[in-house]
Amino acid sequence: MEKGFDSEKYLREQSEAILERASHFGDKLYLEFGGKLICDFHAARVLPGFDPDAKIKLLQRLKDKVDIIICIYAGAIEEKKIRADFGVSYDVDTMRTIDDLREWGLNVRAVVVTRYCDQPAVQVFLNRLSRRGISVYTHRPIAGYPTDVDTIAGPQGYGANAYIETERPIVVVTGPGPNSGKMGTCLSQVYHDFQRGIRAGYAKFETFPVWNLPLKHPVNLAYEAATADLADVNMVDPFHLEARGEVAINYNRDVEIFPVVRRICARIMPPEQLYVSPTDMGVNRVGFAITDDAAVRKAATQEIIRRYFKELCNHAQGLAEKSVPDRVKLLMDELGVNELDRKVVAPARQAAQEAENSPGKGNDGIFCGAALELHDGTIVIGRNSPLLHAASSCVINAIKHLAGLPDDLKLLSPQVIDSLSRLKHDVFKNRQISLGLTETLTALSVSSPSNPAADLALRKLGELAGCEMHLSHMPGTGDESGLRRLGINVTSEPVFANRNLFME
Repeated sequence: MEKGFDSEKYLREQSEAILERASHFGDKLYLEFGGKLICDFHAARVLPGFDPDAKIKLLQRLKDKVDIIICIYAGAIEEKKIRADFGVSYDVDTMRTIDDLREWGLNVRAVVVTRYCDQPAVQVFLNRLSRRGISVYTHRPIAGYPTDVDTIAGPQGYGANAYIETERPIVVVTGPGPNSGKMGTCLSQVYHDFQRGIRAGYAKFETFPVWNLPLKHPVNLAYEAATADLADVNMVDPFHLEARGEVAINYNRDVEIFPVVRRICARIMPPEQLYVSPTDMGVNRVGFAITDDAAVRKAATQEIIRRYFKELCNHAQGLAEKSVPDRVKLLMDELGVNELDRKVVAPARQAAQEAENSPGKGNDGIFCGAALELHDGTIVIGRNSPLLHAASSCVINAIKHLAGLPDDLKLLSPQVIDSLSRLKHDVFKNRQISLGLTETLTALSVSSPSNPAADLALRKLGELAGCEMHLSHMPGTGDESGLRRLGINVTSEPVFANRNLFME
């Protein structure tokens, strides 16, 4: 894929903008980090050339000036809410984030559980962290939030929250997902600081939507597609237009809540620190680092199609209402594209049809196909069989192609596959005995010391990162996990791979 974004320029300009904003407030800046702190693959897909770890690299540049606070909503812990991109719950993702930050030489100052109501599951989470030496705090719901400004910006509101001691001038407040309570935590801290005679301020750092791109630019439409479940809609910031006479793009939730946020801030801060618009509240230099608008438009359009397939699958699994994929479909219509504009869709569907005509049946008589586009544009296909899932077959065929191995060469002997299948059936009591992707790659790895061809093919797996793949069916847990770890951008039809209610 053509690059369209200069990540180094972005890091340089973004760090300078944050330092400039911090200097405006004097003693302390509480910076709300929206989106993904680590592994921002959405941004990397939409802005080819964007470093998925740009935010953490930004923090590393500023680490002598930064403290980090992680917020997590108590309800998300209680409900075991899952991050779709990593397939882990929010509480697990919080602990994973702490570990990742430590690996980058960054320490978390504290974890705050917001809107805490004594849930037993939350207490277990707090105990796990505190017994590992992590400082933990709880903030309870504030009566009348967000409209009762007198209560919120007073002793019974922010004043009742525990104050988090910090040392450095910039405090980054992040969380595992939306509605984590990041803004409330920031403003609570600002309230306490002013009570203590500390000059503090608040700002937001969100990558999308990009304020200085057109309203209907595919990058901004891709943000709408990514938040279709929240019904987010991009719009011209009316406050910015009125105050500055400039068109700037924001989204409905920030625009709707801005008058309330401004009233709250007016009770806490001096008038000269008040923002005139939600856009002014943000610190975002993404738009200035785009180097090839055509490449970015193309990449963002593809992301919208990927999101459409994802939401169709969510609907099929009961995870989303039909209105969610319908919203994404409207965005596709607006751009004049359809699902076949994703190059791997038609070959995957064709592979499934060919599997139906081939000897031997797939799982429960259902025929599955997969197609993968390599970086040079080559399309490789795979079909399911009694031995391998379609995703397994496709990946094996892809690495054979990259290694220059003959198509008819068997990397895995029938004896190895049969042995694993018997293990699944006889010992683990699995209904499906054909090998998923994770199992297939494990078998390939075990075979590689005695099989030079398998070893050569195995070394090509790293070249699949960033490739595009489509399946004629929804992948099971083993396939989905394996594809995610390989860094393949996968979509699928909203079709179940077999008739079992539990997808292995």
